[in-house]
Amino acid sequence: MKVRDGQVRNTPFYVVMGVTVNGERDILGIWAGDGAEGARFWLQVFTELKNRGVQDVLIAVCHGLKGLPEAINTTWEQTVVQQCIVHLIRNSFRYAGRQHRDAIVKSLKPVYTAPSEQAAKDRFEEFAAEWGERYPAIVHLWRSSWAQYRAVPRVRRRDPAGDLHHQRDRVDQRPVQACRPGARALPE
Repeated sequence: MKVRDGQVRNTPFYVVMGVTVNGERDILGIWAGDGAEGARFWLQVFTELKNRGVQDVLIAVCHGLKGLPEAINTTWEQTVVQQCIVHLIRNSFRYAGRQHRDAIVKSLKPVYTAPSEQAAKDRFEEFAAEWGERYPAIVHLWRSSWAQYRAVPRVRRRDPAGDLHHQRDRVDQRPVQACRPGARALPE
């Protein structure tokens, strides 16, 4: 995002979103960064969240930043850290030809939407049989990432249509209360 602070410069903003056990989503905070998105930065963010009252985190979904799982587990010891599927798929594209990307995504979808870990492993073996000879690096990437990927059955059943990643584009359905007489909500 472009920020004017004496001069115009690009500044990254990091959003931490939480989902309660009831499926309610909430933005826990937004932090302006300086471009040094390291484990130390995230440890400070997680410590701030814990100090503000986030007592426990069941599952943390993140990309493959080195040291990030350790920063999460330092703050909340029993948290299951899972690599983001979107990032894993994007990393897979580094090894695939453009002409095969759509077919690879179609073949991987049964893996990451499987109802159980065993079903996901079975679907992955089907993927490996289909694509492993042509793209062994993709198969290796998913096998080495398997420890960070955990199928969590029935967590997503109450999600609205579309997945969590694409909910960032969803318009909030809660009514906005006017804060003073004459104030109005943002236009739709």
